Amino acid sequence: MTTAVAPGAPTLSAADRCDRCGAQAYLRVELQSGGELHFCAHHAREHGEALREVAAAVQDETHKLVDTPAVTPEDER
Repeated sequence: MTTAVAPGAPTLSAADRCDRCGAQAYLRVELQSGGELHFCAHHAREHGEALREVAAAVQDETHKLVDTPAVTPEDER
């Protein structure tokens, strides 16, 4: 999915929730018909084809989901 972000569009925050499941949203889709939808990464992938067909703009912040190793107190010593 391509990213087309409107200038000055606010970044998605933890308060933005997926319209399908309520998880944190990492994708905002502005619809050609007006309005917008929010999706978690899972549902963005699941509905990607259909979203591309109806989207006027897409703000994709899935790059924020990076695998980072867990750090335990023993690792910090």
